Amino acid sequence: MSTARMTVDLDALVSNWRSLDSASSDTTETGAVVKANGYGLGVQPVVRALAKAGVKRFFVAAAEEGAAVRETLGPNVEINVFSGHMRGDTDMIGDLNLIPMINSTDQLLRHVEALPGHGFGIQLDTGMNRLGLEPEEWLSIRDFALDLDPTLIMSHLACADEPDHPMNLHQLALFTDLTEGVGVPRSLAATGGILLGPEFHFDVTRPGVGLYGGLPFAEASPVVRLDLPVIQVREIAAGETVGYGNTWTADEPAVIATVAAGYADGIHRIMGPKTVLFSGDTPCPVRGRISMDMIGVEITHLDEVPQGLTILGPQQGVDVLADNAGTIGYEILTSLGGRTARRYKGG
Repeated sequence: MSTARMTVDLDALVSNWRSLDSASSDTTETGAVVKANGYGLGVQPVVRALAKAGVKRFFVAAAEEGAAVRETLGPNVEINVFSGHMRGDTDMIGDLNLIPMINSTDQLLRHVEALPGHGFGIQLDTGMNRLGLEPEEWLSIRDFALDLDPTLIMSHLACADEPDHPMNLHQLALFTDLTEGVGVPRSLAATGGILLGPEFHFDVTRPGVGLYGGLPFAEASPVVRLDLPVIQVREIAAGETVGYGNTWTADEPAVIATVAAGYADGIHRIMGPKTVLFSGDTPCPVRGRISMDMIGVEITHLDEVPQGLTILGPQQGVDVLADNAGTIGYEILTSLGGRTARRYKGG
């Protein structure tokens, strides 16, 4: 069976980074979040393109992800690990010069005892209740931690994709209060925080999903295109059904193309009833349920049978698919399957 083909536009990725970088002043450094295999697009070509564009500070979720970035880019970039210094990560952190974002007193002690003098950052919890030192815990060890010269102090906004949400100003005020006068670079804003305005930018921003073409960066250039090959075409009569469960019945004679992709490739089953694919600019609706490896698509209205149909691209962005599936663009990007053939252009 032929497989879906993903095309990643590295020039668009770099353009999105430059746009988000230009939203901050020259005194603010713009990093890049490349966790989850570069949001599903392939971390090695992604970080190469971003490093060439000028990114010197990268953020990943786990030490193993940091190893992939270090292997790709070598020693001259900073790699920050959101999960901090976990048990079993000491050798990797030390050998690869990763910077753990410390999330607890226990992590700080583990780091200092295992790797004295090795760089680290600090993550504060300002209301998301996910990772980071809680305010009281931070205040109890603040002087001790600052004496060890952390490289960065950061927190993460819970509601940055909702500009008017009161949580944004609450977290901004708390983060400012907890870090006033620390003499250490500070970071609060990911993509949504950058768009909230300069008071959220501090010394380092760390755009993520906006680099890859997702909301809340509505002006982002599309980065990903996903084309699905047509592997069979059949004519069906009025009254015949398509797919598992007979969920779609033809009202009149129709032409159905079967394309090679499905929920095993990250095209979620739930999105079927609302989703169309495209032949050029012509929409072609999904018919019946999305199955593991195949999708039925109606092409009755096309003048000729296409070799493939586009589900993700300039005609339809990642957040449209996300809405169809009742989820967010992040999940669509990071779910795109491992058997999808990737092609990179630009960069």
